[in-house]
Amino acid sequence: MKKIRLIQQIAEEGVVAVLRGDTAEEVVRMAEQAIAGGIKVIEVTMTVPFALRAIEQLAQQYSSAQPGADNYAIIGVGTVLDPETARAAILSGAEFVVGPSLNPATVALCNRYRIPVMPGVMTVQEIQTALELGVDIVKLFPGNLYSPSMIKAIKGPLPQANIMPTGGVSLANLGEWIKAGAAAVGIGSDLTSEAVKTDNFGLIAEKAAQYIAAYREAKGK
Repeated sequence: MKKIRLIQQIAEEGVVAVLRGDTAEEVVRMAEQAIAGGIKVIEVTMTVPFALRAIEQLAQQYSSAQPGADNYAIIGVGTVLDPETARAAILSGAEFVVGPSLNPATVALCNRYRIPVMPGVMTVQEIQTALELGVDIVKLFPGNLYSPSMIKAIKGPLPQANIMPTGGVSLANLGEWIKAGAAAVGIGSDLTSEAVKTDNFGLIAEKAAQYIAAYREAKGK
């Protein structure tokens, strides 16, 4: 039941912060600001040095809170290439797993432990394979290679597919993606780049609030 609940919560929150940084400490700071701004789904990528340390700290800090609480967030892991990495992240507290591509062994491991897994896909064939493996949400990646109309095209033959575009999603086009039928969106460097450049991490909270406002407007909330 926990897996179902998490998938529902991720879809309800609608915006996933994909965080990359030079250190685990930097990514923790990013996550704290994104959560303060209203983004409650955090993906710490495994390209971050000592990423598991960041996941463990954030999971201890946020994952026990109830939805709606100020200190509530769902902490997951991204850029997972193999099941070994997925299992290590799960043991560190990751509640969902995201990959840049479809790795059947990683999906099998996540299914074994009832952890939501969102593999990266680019084609209808990959999406069909993911569905057959039991994936609930696929990550359309890199999203900047497509327009929002791609979701309608995919949902023609595969209306049951839940699609999360990641890469290239911005404040300018988030509404288009949601209205086209995206189950959620992943936000990357647009959320954090200015804050890192100026060493003003409060900008992340401000940008996060703008993303949440744009999402709610698109959903009519």
